[in-house]
Amino acid sequence: MKLARPQLAVAGLVVLGMTTLSACSAASLPNTSSEPVRDAESGQVTESADDVDVFAIRVGDCLNTSALTGETELNSVPVVPCDEPHEDEIYYAFDSEASEFPGTDGLAAEADETCIAEFESFVGIAWEESALEYWPMYPSDQSWANGDREIICVVYDPAELVTGTLAGAAR
Repeated sequence: MKLARPQLAVAGLVVLGMTTLSACSAASLPNTSSEPVRDAESGQVTESADDVDVFAIRVGDCLNTSALTGETELNSVPVVPCDEPHEDEIYYAFDSEASEFPGTDGLAAEADETCIAEFESFVGIAWEESALEYWPMYPSDQSWANGDREIICVVYDPAELVTGTLAGAAR
């Protein structure tokens, strides 16, 4: 069985997949993060930034999250243009179907179910057969209380940095 990165919770938003993080509401932490600089037509990130608000990231964004290992709260994440070497790419996002906070185990199970199902559509090969990995970001209990329901699916290559997208990589 393949093992994905452990998960992280994002302050006011989601849980990533390298280590377990718990998040807190955006209202309880100082906001020093920013919006990413994007191309007006394509919406793609055009400048690297170490402090992009976790609520400002979206499908298609590329990240460098290895420095976040061991973090327990996230307000921001480092983003880079996808045509530069990077560690992670957001390939799918959806809202949790739970009506009440299901706990981190419940969110992780929901993330696994959907992210693994969507992995093949994005990469072109089933997750179980791929050399690539995925990890999820999902709401903390505090961000959930503030209305956050988004779960984000992130793909990465454990062997090397990626330049460009992993869409259709089939590896």
